[in-house]
Amino acid sequence: MNLDKIIPKDGPSIKEVKKYIEKYKNDLIVIKYGGNVFIDRNIFNNFIADISILNKLELSILVVHGGGPRIKRELDKSNIQSKFIRGLRVTDEKIINIVEDVLIDFNDDIVNSLKKKGSEAISINTKNNNVIEVIPEAKELGFVGVPNKININIIQDILNKKLIPIISPLGLGKNNQTYNINGDTAAGAIAKSLKSRRLILMTNVEGVLNKDKKLIEEISSSEILDMIKNETITEGMIPKINTCLDAVNNGVTGVAIVDGRKPHSILFELFSDKGAGTLIRK
Repeated sequence: MNLDKIIPKDGPSIKEVKKYIEKYKNDLIVIKYGGNVFIDRNIFNNFIADISILNKLELSILVVHGGGPRIKRELDKSNIQSKFIRGLRVTDEKIINIVEDVLIDFNDDIVNSLKKKGSEAISINTKNNNVIEVIPEAKELGFVGVPNKININIIQDILNKKLIPIISPLGLGKNNQTYNINGDTAAGAIAKSLKSRRLILMTNVEGVLNKDKKLIEEISSSEILDMIKNETITEGMIPKINTCLDAVNNGVTGVAIVDGRKPHSILFELFSDKGAGTLIRK
């Protein structure tokens, strides 16, 4: 394998890449890419290029994508106002149909873009290879679900064929009703079920910041809980952090929150000593 031809010049050093490839060789990496990062097409293209690089390095990877801004755009076109409770979109029958269409369309976009880069990916969503069974989150939220069971056999079959599963944050409940799932929650449930080595949450923030707004490179679960107690970590970040804590306490070796807007941040997170965001361990 000629790493000089695979790793970009502005990426991590070949020496570090060699060291970490060995480390991840037999392990799964689950990557959640937030919809808020994907607004910019250049960032999207960079992400596709980096995922393709990981695939060429023969790492076992799985992607869960978001889609909030795209959903909002489609709802705006239909003059539908969204209401949020605890950060989750209240989803009635009309909205769930739009959400499902938007997320499946986005999923196809990712799969087709990876194919153009020479990487074979497989769509997983409620219309194709569904792997997530859900129960309703709460009555007032409508068709918003919580993963109840993950069909790991379908995912393992895809991974064994050296393909990349691309998973929409959708699941099926009773009577095959489609439910919307928070993207971080979906990624965390999948990472736990497959006991992945890493869960990487690519988002539009640097990572976890201390009181002085400086990036924390590595932190333990207990230190994170202290930061929530003393309100260093607040509001919007708390659900994301709860997903991280749940994952590291249920078999995932480490969870990283990484700024997906930065070029090659996923490569630096996996293949450099410093990483690219905040690594949370048990």
